[in-house]
Amino acid sequence: MEFLRAYYACTSFMDAQVGRVLQALDRLRQSERTLVILVGDHGYHLGERDWWNKNTLFDRSCRAPLIIAGPEIATGRVAGLVEFVDLFPTVAEHCGVTVPAGLAGVSLWPQLKDPAKKGRSSAWTIVTRGGNQRGDSIRTARWRMTQWSDGAIELYDHASDPQETRNVAQSHSDVVEKLIEEIKRRRSGTRK
Repeated sequence: MEFLRAYYACTSFMDAQVGRVLQALDRLRQSERTLVILVGDHGYHLGERDWWNKNTLFDRSCRAPLIIAGPEIATGRVAGLVEFVDLFPTVAEHCGVTVPAGLAGVSLWPQLKDPAKKGRSSAWTIVTRGGNQRGDSIRTARWRMTQWSDGAIELYDHASDPQETRNVAQSHSDVVEKLIEEIKRRRSGTRK
């Protein structure tokens, strides 16, 4: 498939460019004083569930690469959830800048210093389709729950179904209720 070859070629090209930047930092002896943050788009579904785009709220579409490296950062993969809104407070703390009160993001430095530290209790993703359909999705360590503007609810248990193939919303109404409250809290901008 030409589409897949082109997609993988783009990924390989970007990987090579990041390598060039990191080599330049090493060559210029700036690696030990540079914070490198690599943020990636969530990319496309590549035929899973017959989707060939990125306008879904399945975990495969919502997750996105975030790599942070630099001085005082432990090597490893953080165990907890993070969101891109956490980048500003993280960089501000690194630079010694006070962040304004009420930001949606939280500094990732506790996790960057110790990858085993707990992260957020949930990560929120929104998608719109055709201008009139909205989906809000909350991901916790175990669950992904999506609420669509037409009232449809999807709930997936990552402990038993990491590929999100079985909607268990009807058999876990307590979880659905709790995660709908989390969506309402996020939409209102209230911090926990």
